[in-house]
Amino acid sequence: MTPAAANKPAVLVEVARGIAAENPDFQAVLGPGVGDRSTHAFMRRLRATATQIFGVDYSEKKICGQTSLAVDFYFPDDQVIVEVALGLPNPASEFEKDVLKAVMAQETGYAVKRLLLISRPGGARKCSQPGRNAVIAWAKSKHDLLVEIVDLHGTPRKRARRLRGSIASQ
Repeated sequence: MTPAAANKPAVLVEVARGIAAENPDFQAVLGPGVGDRSTHAFMRRLRATATQIFGVDYSEKKICGQTSLAVDFYFPDDQVIVEVALGLPNPASEFEKDVLKAVMAQETGYAVKRLLLISRPGGARKCSQPGRNAVIAWAKSKHDLLVEIVDLHGTPRKRARRLRGSIASQ
């Protein structure tokens, strides 16, 4: 079986893992500017590599109705949206927006049965917490949408904890 004929979302996950593993700074907190450029470079390479492997560009599809929202990847034959959600381990992320985009795509007539979120290490654990878990259950029960989270390989980032009353928290 050729890579293009295989399960495209699974192939995309392996490609993302490979690209991330090649960058020794991938898990580093780089901050605004440098971090944004690093993420954009990762996404450009992921889109280009996926297009080369599949022979079709499945990225940046505007399938969410009359909005300007686009999903990172849409595989119509698999009925899967893949969002690269590197910020999932963070307290504030675009998790709910990604679920909403999938529901909007369904309601616009696109066949979507699964939303696959590719995250930095720690994303799957964060999404097992009650709030996000409730959104996952709601998506399944109300929209027959399976939400899955796959972590890239590596160790979750360590977040600096702020001390109450410290200058950092003011």
